Amino acid sequence: MNGESGHSPAERLQRLFEGHRLTPTQRRIAHCMVRRAGDVPFLSSVELAELAGVSQPSVTRFAVALGFDGYPALRRHLREVAPQAPATADDINEYQQAVEAEIANLRHLAGLLADPTPVEEAGRLLAASRPLPVLGLRAAASQAYGFSYFAAKVHPDVRLLDDGGTMLVDRIDAAVRAGATTLLCFALPRHPREVVEALAYAQSVGLQVVTVADSAFAPVAKHSDLLLPAAVGTGLAFDTACAPMLLGRVLLEAMCDALPQAQARLEEFDVRAAERGLFVE
Repeated sequence: MNGESGHSPAERLQRLFEGHRLTPTQRRIAHCMVRRAGDVPFLSSVELAELAGVSQPSVTRFAVALGFDGYPALRRHLREVAPQAPATADDINEYQQAVEAEIANLRHLAGLLADPTPVEEAGRLLAASRPLPVLGLRAAASQAYGFSYFAAKVHPDVRLLDDGGTMLVDRIDAAVRAGATTLLCFALPRHPREVVEALAYAQSVGLQVVTVADSAFAPVAKHSDLLLPAAVGTGLAFDTACAPMLLGRVLLEAMCDALPQAQARLEEFDVRAAERGLFVE
């Protein structure tokens, strides 16, 4: 409790929520609590529900999701750690808190990269796979697309798998028949069951699976030969994924290092882009 005394009420609440996988409704409650940080230890569950625009049972489920027996236990905890009064104008707002949380995630990633061995090994596996299938569904689709867009400039055959359904296994089979040895997966919360099943299938047909996920304990871990963790931010209504995106770029760099013709291909692309007037200078 003493260790909390140096933080504002809003910061204490943010720390309480960190590390918990909350539903969109629960995040709405959390945001409301952060905005009313000084008042929330004294609100009833009905009052909090009205302020957040949710049902009273949702507030109860939210408290249980945080590890409390119910909302009264959560409120008692808040009164114990933050009895002093309301947040002031000096407190950072929820948007700033989200940015600070992402900065912390990036610092954590930097610490993990102090040992470059896993990323270098992943780069070699990706470079050697011809073709290279890159999987990312739902929330992770943009990560997979971004990686594939740049990877295609240096790798001779990149195959983006960003659509699910019955065709997904067919496309994995086609990549294997064409000579693929490794599949790269971007896996972010909430983890689709289809991704877990696709990775299990990929391993069953002989592919090595390299996965960028939000945690080493993500559901995809048991079907990944090499998992590279990069935390996501959970302070806003939808996850923020700066660290997974940056890790994807680091993987691109490692893959380029393992591709002898990478620099030549980039230079060739630049020449052709200039000839076509592709970019506005």
